[in-house]
Amino acid sequence: METTRQKRIAKIIQMDLAEILQGEVRKGGIKNLIITVSKVHVTPDLNLAKVYVSIFPSDKAEDLLNALQSNAKLIKHDVAQRVRHQLRKMPDLLFFRDDSLDYIEKIDEELNKGRNPID
Repeated sequence: METTRQKRIAKIIQMDLAEILQGEVRKGGIKNLIITVSKVHVTPDLNLAKVYVSIFPSDKAEDLLNALQSNAKLIKHDVAQRVRHQLRKMPDLLFFRDDSLDYIEKIDEELNKGRNPID
């Protein structure tokens, strides 16, 4: 169970990280790409933040996720500069793909076909 402090830190990181990632997409001139930070979980010792990122279109997700993971230290530095007055120590960032939208879409397709998605 997350403490109030963990939730507060996760929310701060989530908002600033979303602004940074969306700003980089716009600045890079990348068209037809949407990145959202869907959830951030911070460990109880506040040393690690697991960042769940939703990427659309999903065919670019694997490459983009690898790019995020390889640039995690630079991204951490950018976020740390934004939250330096709110946090003493910035947690390390681990990026994971949030594929819940793909899962929901698959279930919706199966229901529209008349099949049971549980089978």
